[in-house]
Amino acid sequence: MPVNLSAPVAAQLLPVAGVSLGVAEAGIKRANRKDLLVIKLDEGATVAGVFTTNRFCAAPVIVAKEHLVSKKGIRALLVNTGNANAGTGEQGMAAARTSCAELAKLLGCAPEQVLPYSTGVIMEPLPVDKIIAGLPQAIANLKADNWYDASQAIMTTDIVAKAVSRQVQIDGKTVIVTGMSKGSGMIHPNMATMLGYIATDAAIGQPLLQQLVSEAANRSFNCITVDGDTSTNDALMLIATGKSGVSINEANRAAMQAAITEVATLLAQAIVRDGEGATKFITIKIEDGKDEAECKKFGYAIAHSPLVKTAFFASDPNLGRILAAIGYAGVNDLNVETLKLYLDDVLVAENGGRAASYQEEDGQRVMQQSDITIRVALNRGKVNATLWTCDFSYDYVKINASYRS
Repeated sequence: MPVNLSAPVAAQLLPVAGVSLGVAEAGIKRANRKDLLVIKLDEGATVAGVFTTNRFCAAPVIVAKEHLVSKKGIRALLVNTGNANAGTGEQGMAAARTSCAELAKLLGCAPEQVLPYSTGVIMEPLPVDKIIAGLPQAIANLKADNWYDASQAIMTTDIVAKAVSRQVQIDGKTVIVTGMSKGSGMIHPNMATMLGYIATDAAIGQPLLQQLVSEAANRSFNCITVDGDTSTNDALMLIATGKSGVSINEANRAAMQAAITEVATLLAQAIVRDGEGATKFITIKIEDGKDEAECKKFGYAIAHSPLVKTAFFASDPNLGRILAAIGYAGVNDLNVETLKLYLDDVLVAENGGRAASYQEEDGQRVMQQSDITIRVALNRGKVNATLWTCDFSYDYVKINASYRS
């Protein structure tokens, strides 16, 4: 079960004026499940996004990027689950373009005004006929207050849907930010299998919108890992409709950035809490490093270690594994004598070895918690970074061993 994570409450997900969402059961991988989503945007909305850096990126990623730079004004986003349309060559590209063209016909816009997204099994042909057949149902279902069903329609191995809303006061008016994401395994975003969609009713020009989504991604989705595998399909999209009457500029961008980043962070953390087979949610704080890249290098060395992750699953305070991960992180001038390692409030290591005050029962007490913080004080600079990960359990292997069945 997810670690201290509950499904969103539909009534708490605030509609964003200018955005309507419709879902359908297209039977893309199996029958009787929501697996197709159309997000329709009013004319004048701006859209920006960041995408996977995996060189084997999926066809919809390539097409979405092309359509974004066409500057024709995005009117719809099309999302399917059950099939990633990745590793599918020219056939996959044609399928992504056909899907956009068919939705564009139904909505009365140009194909370049539709952005496609897919998630699911890699290297399988996209069943375009099922998507086309499901589009009328999704369009008939379009509603502004449909975020809950939409968050269910983008799930793959997720156990619970992930969606959240926030309100922020800017220039004396209320601005809404609502977002949803999916992801549970194959999670190590390097963006700029996870998908994220955040919308606001503020008015934000394209260049600033791109800055806001990039910064939000760097502080949220680019700080999580479940298994160290970067998906072929990752995307985080930010939509601004302008319906609130509040325009975002350099003078008031800080409040907008904070709200968007908060929503993105909650969604990113929910992915880790719902990590495949997860039983522990682990926050890794790297403090007093020389720069952010260095801090993340240490953090990911810890987060990606199978030995560290399995020790946390077993609640075994075999904490020398953390020191080993720090040591092989690739920072060659690290002075191990000056760093300190903490497990929550427990000082575990200092002066190059086990802290004199450390008692194994203290480590055991923390390891048995479901939420745990690892803190590494490097004492070599002034930069900090925070990452989030989870443990590895038996269920992670079971889920991924039977993913295609």
